[in-house]
Amino acid sequence: MTVIETLDPLLTAESWKRAGRDVAIATVVETWGSAPRPAGSHLVIDGEGNFEGSVSGGCVEGAVITEALDVIESGEAKMLEFGVADETAWRVGLSCGGRIRVYVERLS
Repeated sequence: MTVIETLDPLLTAESWKRAGRDVAIATVVETWGSAPRPAGSHLVIDGEGNFEGSVSGGCVEGAVITEALDVIESGEAKMLEFGVADETAWRVGLSCGGRIRVYVERLS
């Protein structure tokens, strides 16, 4: 049996920040309907687009990374909301429709 070690994204954020990297943290703050990741899930992103963790998957994750790079640049936090109908859910990374709200902030 192989054990795969996964790092807490918040520990990664702390490590990246200590190393002098610009970092943003995206947090799922609310979900409605079906969502692949629960409230409290984190994705950390550095100024070069490296990331660790997950807030959803699919196109949603890519959009959050893009917005996080803007947050790193501007320093202004953003609240993002994603929602889709059941018939288009898989294409954007939400398993069975539903909506998620993600808060993105720069780590100071």
